[in-house]
Amino acid sequence: MDRSEGKFYLTTPIYYVNARPHLGHTYTTLACDAIARRQRALGVDTFFLTGTDEHGQKIERSANAAGKSPQQFTDEVAGEYKQLWDRLGITYDKFIRTTSEEHKRGVQAMFTLLKERGYIYKATYSGQYCVFDELYVDVDTPGAPCPDCGRPTETVKEENYFFKLSALEDQLLKLYTETPNFIRPETRRNEVIAFVRSGLKDLSISRTTFKWGIPVPDDPGHVIYVWLDALCNYITAIGYGSPDKKDQQQYARYWPADLHMIGKEIVRFHCVYWPAFLIAAGLPLPKQIVAHGWLLFEESKMSKSRGNIVRAETILDVLGADAMRYFLLREIVFGQDGSFSFDALVQRYNSDLANGLGNLASRTLSMITRYFDGAVPAPPKQSSEAATAIKQQAESVIEGFGAKFADYDFSGALRDAWSLIATVDGYIAEMAPWKLTGEEDRAKLSEILYTCAESLRVVIALAYPILPDSTARIWSQLGLGDIAKFELRSLKWGQLSAGTKLGKVEGVFPRADKSAIERMQQMEQERNTPAAPAATSNENTPATPAAQSAQPAIPAPAPVAGSGTITIDDFMKVELRVGQVKTAEKVEKADKLLKLTVDIGTEVRTIVAGIAKAYDPEKLIGRKVVIVANLAPRKLRGIESQGMIVAASFGEEGVPALASFLEEVPVGARLK
Repeated sequence: MDRSEGKFYLTTPIYYVNARPHLGHTYTTLACDAIARRQRALGVDTFFLTGTDEHGQKIERSANAAGKSPQQFTDEVAGEYKQLWDRLGITYDKFIRTTSEEHKRGVQAMFTLLKERGYIYKATYSGQYCVFDELYVDVDTPGAPCPDCGRPTETVKEENYFFKLSALEDQLLKLYTETPNFIRPETRRNEVIAFVRSGLKDLSISRTTFKWGIPVPDDPGHVIYVWLDALCNYITAIGYGSPDKKDQQQYARYWPADLHMIGKEIVRFHCVYWPAFLIAAGLPLPKQIVAHGWLLFEESKMSKSRGNIVRAETILDVLGADAMRYFLLREIVFGQDGSFSFDALVQRYNSDLANGLGNLASRTLSMITRYFDGAVPAPPKQSSEAATAIKQQAESVIEGFGAKFADYDFSGALRDAWSLIATVDGYIAEMAPWKLTGEEDRAKLSEILYTCAESLRVVIALAYPILPDSTARIWSQLGLGDIAKFELRSLKWGQLSAGTKLGKVEGVFPRADKSAIERMQQMEQERNTPAAPAATSNENTPATPAAQSAQPAIPAPAPVAGSGTITIDDFMKVELRVGQVKTAEKVEKADKLLKLTVDIGTEVRTIVAGIAKAYDPEKLIGRKVVIVANLAPRKLRGIESQGMIVAASFGEEGVPALASFLEEVPVGARLK
């Protein structure tokens, strides 16, 4: 939720280190980073935690298989997570590792407290154990498949410490009933309630069959169960169990957490075991646990066997961090499973960023530079009906964006903000500011460009937590300095001061073509060298074979030989726009060529066209035509032609016929 005062403590799950980071891990972390950035922009004291889970039998076995010590193995993989988060600009306040001394001290303090309060006892257990899930399972046959992940179980008989989970069944159900927002979304809450109502058994919380873990206090033959160990990171990272006064003050300041963000496959551990441990210890409970869905690759869950795991580095190398951030939070309805594909990524990038936000920024700032010497014009005292309507929409977007973001509806919030961009694009096309060149038009031109610039500022301020790099650049181009210093809670229409000098205007989102898709596919193929054995999911869980291992091959689609067809990506490369002929004249010593100047909305282009035998120059003045606006310039008879006019060709001699319109179409409109 948005808060204008107090504190906000949020956490990602800590990621299990027998898997390299991939796009599934990145999705969770980016969502938390966007929340943390918005909270800070609202002036809230924010603490953002992420990190890695590094103990357990799986890690011990994986390290042995790799010929490394468990510590060396975990150091390497944890380092990859931290390196990626740093490259992505994740604004975490702390990166916790469960192999750290501070964590070990805190976990042992929690174990001792639970034992002192009568919730831990020692007993002998014999049964089936799933190494993958780090969990005893309720099956009777030796080697029977685990009911969660389907892998064969192992028969284990050992002395364990047990936690009295069964004694807390009623208190947990009371928690879920009296605090309905404790678990979100509701589907996950209902699953947890059903699980608890089916009956809880006491939970084994120590192991003696391996050594890679935190020793039980005063009984070093036992190591503490990986989930009690891992879950305690949320309190040990902020000072629980520390003798240092500053650490104790930090824990008192930030606990309880305002938000635990997790994947839906680890709901049971976070929504049953974790609150049970805290209730038994007499510690405050987190305020909310939110479980997001899985990230699917082209409608299939990411899986090593399918060869469809995607690494964030691939997207970073080709399109950059903001493209990935925007796609994941705009395309996927948070809480539901979402689909990823390189095609969808590039299409969304081009439509919303290159042609949407980037184009609005370029058009608006370029026209202010051209018509007002790079200074923001003053709006009139009395706004026109069209400008007033945009102001009202912007005010509605400001309010709605905050409400949706607070409800984790990132996709809906961004959709609303981009609807303002679409409205302003239509406003520019309708008002045609490039036509208002007379002195008597200055007031109207000022209003149009101020309205566009202020709309751009509003969208940039709202989108900053999701697009931190690109919005900071556009904010600077608007002449507004460092966007990180802007107080988001004060955002309202009309704050852009007339006379503000623009910075250097530069493009922010260059358009991506089909080669971007091919490059990303090729990079994934080249990264298909396993670096960590037996990789798992984005958390230490039963239901995530998806996150298994490193970089699989993602085959590029094979072309259909001789089909004569093109893809939508091929078509989207061509930028067709409506232009209006301003002047026309014959080219000397060229029977077929005319030299035209054509207004395409944002500028006037010179175009040489081979239509002289079909059209008299004077009859073309004022005519609307279709031009290819992104064609590379070339010289014809010494004249640089900055585009191509679209025409049909018929008859044996190929007589040209210009494409035209029956309806009134604004200059600059794009054909799709």
